[in-house]
Parts: sequence; structure tokens; C-alpha cells
Amino acid sequence: MGCTLVIDTSFGSTVGIVGREPIVETDSRTHVEKLQVNIARAVEEAGLAPTDIEEIVVGIGPAPFTGLRAGIVAAKALAFATGAKLVGQNVLDPQGEMMSFVLDGDELFDGIDFLADVPRLGSHQSDGDDSDAEAKEHELDRHVTLCVNDARRKQLYFSLNHGSISRPDEEAAERRWIEMDIDYPEHIVERVNAALAEYGERDGVSYVVDVAGHGAAKYASVWQGLRALGSVADGSILDAGKAGLAAFAATALSRELRGDRDVPVEPLYLRRPDAEVPNPLKHVLGHAGADKA
Repeated sequence: MGCTLVIDTSFGSTVGIVGREPIVETDSRTHVEKLQVNIARAVEEAGLAPTDIEEIVVGIGPAPFTGLRAGIVAAKALAFATGAKLVGQNVLDPQGEMMSFVLDGDELFDGIDFLADVPRLGSHQSDGDDSDAEAKEHELDRHVTLCVNDARRKQLYFSLNHGSISRPDEEAAERRWIEMDIDYPEHIVERVNAALAEYGERDGVSYVVDVAGHGAAKYASVWQGLRALGSVADGSILDAGKAGLAAFAATALSRELRGDRDVPVEPLYLRRPDAEVPNPLKHVLGHAGADKA
């Protein structure tokens, strides 16, 4: 009996077997310590053994260094020990996938509290009237998602996606209006507004921005500066129970089915390291001792 295990430590930690409710730790002081225990617990509660794991999907960030590295190292070690296939997935693109599902009226995420205020716009909510369905489809296409993750230090990791990016690489690239980056929320607003102006002029469309991810609500007042603000959903796809866990894994595993390029299973920090190579020692009063071996 094969299964897919998901491990992510981009914000707290999430561990789970696809098809079951994940184990989520939000305490940043202890989530790394509990990671191995929770992996063992998730497998055991599913009535499985480690050798039953066929695929491991691991979050590769972007996220701060320590927690993110712990999840990736654990996933690599487990994949080596079990022979499971290891697949990396950034944590921003699935935010856009989640919002696309919800806006389209898909019932997959019904009942998830942090998504309750997101409008259901798409064809799943149509009453069968072709003109009504076309209007809803047009309204759905106006929405873009500002996908975020808390980077601490008053910054956010972010990307700007137009609809689903679960498409062949070239098509997905066209839908990423701003590639993954890290910045201060005020600067993000400026960059997003510039993108909205550019693409809005190109397409003759007044686009609306929905913000989704950890840290979205923290900067709610800043988002008021966006040209057109839609919903603000302060949560991750991995906060959405077993439906979110399955969607996160599907986003990662669908790449192989489409023949997309492999994604290196390496951490995405995006922030320059704090440590720097020190400057050479300065000479004092012409003393040459600094140059001596």
C-alpha cells in the first residue's frame, strides 16, 4: 500500500499522509523538536510503515533559515532510508492554487474559516445560464493572487500569480506576474500596483488583488494602498486540513505528469545571509603586522 507523505516547515510545521488530516505545529519554539515524532505519528496513525511511503513532498520555502532547513533535511533522510521519491514544492504557488479553487466556487475548501470571506465567483456557482456563466468567468479572470509568507523582520516573501500555475512551464511563467522575492510590504504594494498597471493596460482589464498566506492580516492596513483590493486570507493551503494537504501534494506531483522540469530540493531563503566576509585588518600607524602570516 503506497502513500504520499507531506512535510513542510516553512511556517511552524505540517506533516501528513495525503488523504488524512495533517498534524500541524504552530509554536515556532518547539515545532522542529516535534518534527520527527510527528512524522512517525502520521505514518503510524495511517496504519502504515515507513516502507509504504512512495513519495515525499517537502516544502522548500521561501522561509527563514532554521525551520525550513530542518524539514528539508528530515525529508531527504527519510527518502534515502525508504527509497521514496522526493519532490520539492515552493509554498507560494499553492496559495494561488487555493485561491483559484475557492474563487471558482469549488467545494474543496468549503468550511475553512480563513477562506470564508473569499467570494465564490466561477462556473461552479452558475445556474446554467450561459451568459451568466460567461460573466462569472470574466469576473474570475480579473483576480490575481498576492501569495505571501511571513519572512519576519517586517518583511514578506511574496509572488504575484494570475490564476492557476498548474500548467506547462512556459504557460506557468506567463502567469507569474512577479516572481518569488522578499521585500517590505510597502514596497510590495508599489511593485504590485506597477504590475497591475502594466497588465491592465495590455489586457484592457481592471485587475483585483487577493492576498493569501501567513502574514496577510498583519499588514492589512498596507494592502489598502493596492489599486484594487479583493480578499485578505490569513492562512496557508496547509492550514486547510486534508483538502489543503492533498492540493499541496497535487501541485507538486502534477509537474511530472506534464513533463515539466525537475525542481531542486533545496531551501529557498531569498534573503542575503547576515554573515559576511570580514574586511582585511586596517594598518595602524604604518604597522605592517596585519599582513604577516
